[in-house]
Order: sequence, then C-alpha cells, then structure tokens
Amino acid sequence: MIERKLPIGVQSFEILRENNFLYIDKTRYVAQLLSGRVYFSSRPRRFGKSLFLSTLAAYFRGEKELFEGLYLAQAEEELARQSKREAWQKHPVLYLDLNAKNFDTKQALIDTLERHLLNWEQEYNLVQRFDAPEDRFYDIIEQLYRSTGTRVVVLVDEYDKPLLQTLEKEQSELHETFRRILAGFYSVLKSCDQYIQFVFLTGVTKFSKLSVFSGLNNLNDISLDDAYAGICGITDAELRSTFTPELQALGAKLSLSTEATLAQLKKKYDGYRFAIEGENVYNPFNLLKVFQKLSLGYYWFATGTPTFLAKKLQELCYPLPDLDNNVRVKRIELENPHELVDDPIQILYQAGYLTIKTYENDRERFTLGFPNDEVRYCFLELLLKVLYAQSALRALAELDLLEDEIRDGNLDAFMTRMQSFIAGMSYPTIDELNLIEWNYQMVFYLVFRLMGQHVHTEVHNIVGRADCVVELKDTIYLFEFKLWSSGSPEDALAQIEEKGYAVPYQSSGKKLIAVGASFDEAKRSIGAWKAKEL
Repeated sequence: MIERKLPIGVQSFEILRENNFLYIDKTRYVAQLLSGRVYFSSRPRRFGKSLFLSTLAAYFRGEKELFEGLYLAQAEEELARQSKREAWQKHPVLYLDLNAKNFDTKQALIDTLERHLLNWEQEYNLVQRFDAPEDRFYDIIEQLYRSTGTRVVVLVDEYDKPLLQTLEKEQSELHETFRRILAGFYSVLKSCDQYIQFVFLTGVTKFSKLSVFSGLNNLNDISLDDAYAGICGITDAELRSTFTPELQALGAKLSLSTEATLAQLKKKYDGYRFAIEGENVYNPFNLLKVFQKLSLGYYWFATGTPTFLAKKLQELCYPLPDLDNNVRVKRIELENPHELVDDPIQILYQAGYLTIKTYENDRERFTLGFPNDEVRYCFLELLLKVLYAQSALRALAELDLLEDEIRDGNLDAFMTRMQSFIAGMSYPTIDELNLIEWNYQMVFYLVFRLMGQHVHTEVHNIVGRADCVVELKDTIYLFEFKLWSSGSPEDALAQIEEKGYAVPYQSSGKKLIAVGASFDEAKRSIGAWKAKEL
C-alpha cells in the first residue's frame, strides 16, 4: 500500500494542495463567510487556524486551480452570480502572522510588524511614506485600493500572541506596552473600512481595551456559532470518511477492530466542543501524530505547558475537582472581551484545556470540563509537578507504590508513604492556613485521580462535607483532615460520624472506612492518623 501524506505541521493551503497531502475539505466555511465582511474566531493552538487562513488567502487571490475537486470549486460560480460579481475575483491580500515569534521584548513586536509591512510594500511595489507602524499600515491599504481599484483583504493569524505570552505578573509592564502598540495598529482596520473587502482574525481569546473589538462595530465573532463549530478540528464523520486506511493500520498495530480503535481515539482525543449545539471535534494534531507513529501518545499537550496557569490555580485555592466537568460560567463571560491575568478559567477554556460540556439555555450558563483523557491526566500531572517543584519526578514515581498499597487495603503503609510524600511538597511564600490546607487536600485528590480511582474532594451532604471520598471496587474511604492546631485524628473521626458523611454510601454494599488525619503545620506533613470501619 502506498503511504499517504499526512499534513503534520503543514499550514500552507498551497503547499498542501500542490503536494497531495491529505485534506479534509473545509471550503464550505469559506462560502459561508462571504456573506459578511469582518470576522473573529478563537480556537486553541494546533487546531488548524493557520491552514484555514491560508485557504482564505488562496481564495481571495483567485487561485482557482488549488480548489479543484473541493466544495468551493462547485459553489463559487453560483455565489458569484448571486452577488453579481465575477467568479474568483482577485483582491490584494495582507497576511499578518504573529504565530512564529517569541515576543519577549518591545522590539520583537516592532520588528515583526515592520517585517510584514516591508514585505507588503515590496510585494505590491508600494512606496514607504510613513515610519510609525499604524501609519504605514493605513497607507499600504489605501495605496493598494487606489492603485488596483479593488478592496483589500486583511488576514491576521494569532492576533493576541504577544499578549498571551506576557500574562504573568512579572511581565505586566511589557504586556501593557504590547497592548498599546497593537491597539494602535488594529485601529487601522476601522479607519480604513472603506478600502477593505474582508477581514478575518484568529486568536485564542478576546482581550478588552483593544480597538479591534471596541472599534469594529460590525465584527462578527463566530467562535461559539453552531454554524462554524467544525471550522477547525476533525469531526467523527470526517475521521471515518477520510482516514480509513490509517484507522485500519492503527487497529492492526493495536490488535483492535476498527470500532474499538475509534473508541480508543474518542476517549483520548475527542471531546472538544466550541458551540452551544455544535458537534464535538478531535484535535487534528493528535490524530495525525497517532497515525504517523501508530501509537496512542499524548502529543498535543507536550507542545505547550501551561505552568503559570497551574500556579495561578494553586494561588487561588481553586477546587481542582471542578475542572472535571463542573466549571460553570455565564455565556456572557465567554463571549465578551475580558482580561485574563487573574482569571485562569477563561484562559484554560480558550487554550483548549477546558471545553464546553453542557449549556443551560434558561440560565445562559455553560458547564466546562476536561475534553478528553489526554488533557485530563496531563494537566493533573502538571498540577502535581507544581506542588512538587523540587521533586516532581519522584512524586510521579511514587504513584504506583501508593496505588498498590491502597488496593491491598494496607492503609498504614499508604498513609506512611503519603506522610513522606507530603513532606516533599513545595510551599508558597505566603503562609496562609487555607492555602496550606488546600495543598494537603489537593495532593490526596491528585494522587487518587492520577491512579484512576473514583475520588471526590469536599463531598457535600445536608449537614456538611467530607474532605475526600475514595471509592474502590470493594471499599470506600472517607477522609477528614484537620490542621494540628484545630483538631486531632479522633476529632476528625468524630466529625465523620456526627455529620453522617457515610450515610450516602451505606447502601453500596462496600466496606466503609473512616480515616481521620491531622497535619502538623510546623513539620508540614501528616502528624497522625486513625482509621475506623463504620
């Protein structure tokens, strides 16, 4: 069998089509967009945003031959007739790509803008008449319109990357500098409206205080639109229809049927949802890497590690179990421009670590959660590494031993190992009791979740909440934690019984074991524990 060419890392529509790479036809979305003029769409990294922008560029340049056999090749003549224009009409295209640069200084952004401006001037034989980037940008658009008599198309890839790279507090000054520069540059899109045919911007999120959103009253944000839910990513139908040989090869390697192979792929890589009623999509980078290597690895997460977000969750004492399908946000929060410096949930959603699970129409509220196993376990592992900054590898190595001990019912050995485990944690500089207690509680949650067990923290009932409930095949453990200064293990056990934490599980038929533990704030570890079968 001839090996088919997988477009891993291919972001040019021209290269993809001319070199016979596999292509999932997304050109029907181009046809849909032609009824409007100014668009924005947010998607996580490596979801095909750059390739789609390249497709738009090829269309507006009139490169008809690249679309042979695709949806748009058949639709363009009718679209042109309805709009009373020529088919495959050519427009000057200005393509601004902010994706490839590391923006660590003000000059890095200035250099990137000036490089694009110079390239446009050279490509279209224009004279540079201004120095400031925003003045030059305006002049290029105006000159192109007046010299060609045709309105200009502006495509911006990852418009917000300089801002995303400077979200951490120590970079706040540079972040504000980037904001001022980009606000002035993007304001040209409003002031040049009479010279512009079409604008499409991609990015991860919508930042407030940027003129691209406050100034463009006609901008259409399609990020949550059902009609564009599949504009990036791979749907289940596209996977089945496009990658049949690859699915068969992967199934053969894994000794699985095609349906069983699809079930494995769905569990690990599917689950991204970008609209209220839109269908789920797979991350394309993961699927292509899996088919290339014939191995179910975690490829997408490895290309970007959101360590500062994990640290922010720790700083805010965020309840980590909520990340697994229990994060609730109002629709307006996802749709409106906002700031992300102190809002890790927004950036976790926009960056693809959380996705839409459900939508309550009457309350206009989304529930978010991890999209799939890759993101779930890689992100939780990252959180554990943050808690064990100095000994992360050791922490991960201990998980297997802890799992063996709890499965064997050897609670004393498990707690002794956890005592040593917690002693190795790194601690925040602020010595706040609620943060210390959060660290202890989250370590238990992360340990059990990464072991694949059914674990809950802060489980509520009518009179209170258990700190941690771990449900195994034959046994349910109910943990209650006390700081040394506020109670003993005996006090913790008494609380479990007095508050009726075990009542919801009495009909399970499983052994119920209450575990009271106290933490020694001075030694920063488990001080003592006691267990009792209920």
